[in-house]
Amino acid sequence: MGVGGCLALPWRCLVVLCLRLLFLVPAGVPVRSGDATFPKAMDNVTVRQGESATLRCSVDNRVTRVAWLNRSSILYAGNDKWCLDPRVVLLANTKTQYSIQIQDVDVYDEGPYTCSVQTDNHPKTSRVHLIVQVSPKITEISSDISINEGGNVSLTCIATGRPDPTITWRHISPKAVGFISEDEYLEITGITREQSGEYECSASNDVSAPVVQRVKVTVNYPPYISDAKSTGVPVGQKGILLCEASAVPSADFQWYKDDKRLAEGQKGLKVENKAFFSRLTFFNVSEQDYGNYTCVASNQLGNTNASMILYGPGAVHDGNNGAWRQSGCVWLLLLPLAHLARQF
Repeated sequence: MGVGGCLALPWRCLVVLCLRLLFLVPAGVPVRSGDATFPKAMDNVTVRQGESATLRCSVDNRVTRVAWLNRSSILYAGNDKWCLDPRVVLLANTKTQYSIQIQDVDVYDEGPYTCSVQTDNHPKTSRVHLIVQVSPKITEISSDISINEGGNVSLTCIATGRPDPTITWRHISPKAVGFISEDEYLEITGITREQSGEYECSASNDVSAPVVQRVKVTVNYPPYISDAKSTGVPVGQKGILLCEASAVPSADFQWYKDDKRLAEGQKGLKVENKAFFSRLTFFNVSEQDYGNYTCVASNQLGNTNASMILYGPGAVHDGNNGAWRQSGCVWLLLLPLAHLARQF
């Protein structure tokens, strides 16, 4: 309830009733608002929730009695307080001003307040409307979600405030530009992996700084090998084959030489698997290590593979078909041509 209400005593309420009927509105005399010959109360008062609202009424030496009312309840009559609410206090009762203050204002205090005065046995009133603004608050928002690529996503963000807040959605991404929705609901049809990440809901109504909350959207997709290069290493040196793959959830990696799977801990080899790559290390490359290797990346949504070659010096690797060959014959052809060139 608001600041109104009389003391819970029968005799007190009876006095209030009499005051309303006899003092404020004498029989046969209409109540006038905005009398041109008498100053009005202040215009509408707008305050934020939790602040103090001051209601002022201008008076002059013609005034004999004065009171502030909230709807039909008397708050103050002269210097006497008639309401139980400790937040309502008298600020001024002078020959020129009659003012009260409502502290720690809440939304239920919003509404009309009336300054009633009596002059020359004629009552006059002036009304002011108290408007309470409330900072935005997000009361409901979707939980983090995980969905397979190509699925549909629906996100919800509900907020309250006075005035009603404006709600916007945006994708927290370096490639995202501006807002992607200016509504409580965000619909994404056929989501792609590029649309994964955090989505921010913002609620604002200019009463205070916008409030924001985020929802994480995880898009699952099968592995995709982005880098798998052949490598040339001399015998007796350390060699590394690297296989990089993106996938959500992260891919599991396996290595094969020809059709034989390479096991972790195999003599002279080390397989190191991380979230987005796998590294096959040869500590002391031998002739038997040269050849074709296959990296297989898989998760519950699918798998893919890529082949690469570990080759030695003097071998030419054809990046298009994975073939490799000794290149010594090329030098044998070039030597006679260089000798003929010097003669001419």
